[in-house]
Amino acid sequence: MRANPTGRQLRFGTELRKLRERAGLSVTEAGQLLGIRQTQVSNMEAGRVGVSSERLHAIAAHYACTDKALVEALASLPSDRKRGWWEEYRELLSGPLLDLAEAEHHARSLRSTTTARIPGLLQTREHALEIFRQAVTELAPPDIEHRLSFRIKRQAVLFREDTPTPYEAIVHEAALRMKVGGATIARQQLKHLLDMSERSHVTLRAITFDVGAYPGSGQSIYYLHGAVPALDTVQLDQSHGAKFLDAEAQLHKYRTLFDRIEAIALSADKTRDLIHNVMREL
Repeated sequence: MRANPTGRQLRFGTELRKLRERAGLSVTEAGQLLGIRQTQVSNMEAGRVGVSSERLHAIAAHYACTDKALVEALASLPSDRKRGWWEEYRELLSGPLLDLAEAEHHARSLRSTTTARIPGLLQTREHALEIFRQAVTELAPPDIEHRLSFRIKRQAVLFREDTPTPYEAIVHEAALRMKVGGATIARQQLKHLLDMSERSHVTLRAITFDVGAYPGSGQSIYYLHGAVPALDTVQLDQSHGAKFLDAEAQLHKYRTLFDRIEAIALSADKTRDLIHNVMREL
């Protein structure tokens, strides 16, 4: 039995619970239907025990789930038994950070919107270092190095040779104009944004000051697309740590929010023009 399930394992359990609830079954009723103990049903839904693909299909049949695409996507969730690179940081960083890296690694595509900072996947090493140095709770040099190396390793999803993850980032002009680390580091960061925006799988768009207030302007929102929409995840940055959302209504809300934000953002070409203008003003 797993003492500390990963975020991916917890999500699998959550989806099992959703299937059971849609079937109108209690934990006790599900156990009787499946011929297992109630505690085993609870442990599966808590991500504490594994479920084979064969058992999952049997459970889905008993729960009268007819969404074959969802069942097949769920079957792939616990199948990757390899330890991800993020496990090296298990004793060094918080669980939510490791869960984020795991979710990014398996995501089909990524979308983010930020107001006052450059997205982590697009930060240079020097920019990220300055961000960590400004943490409200002062970090010791080893802790800064751990966080820095972790952030840079997360960016590997954008550099896979075979299938780099498609990424769309919407950044407010305020973040582009912040001189994090001084003019030289800021210029290097903007140049990096331009270079990344030239990659075919990366789309960078900006929202200008002229837009004024807009939906979601007060949040940093990260949308990670799963194999099917029901397995999407939203991650929100909060002062006390990351928060993950996966309820159907929440996913619909943030998909709609991103569509509205995209409608007011500059095109990719005009965003590059804006970045060039900001660089000239440094």
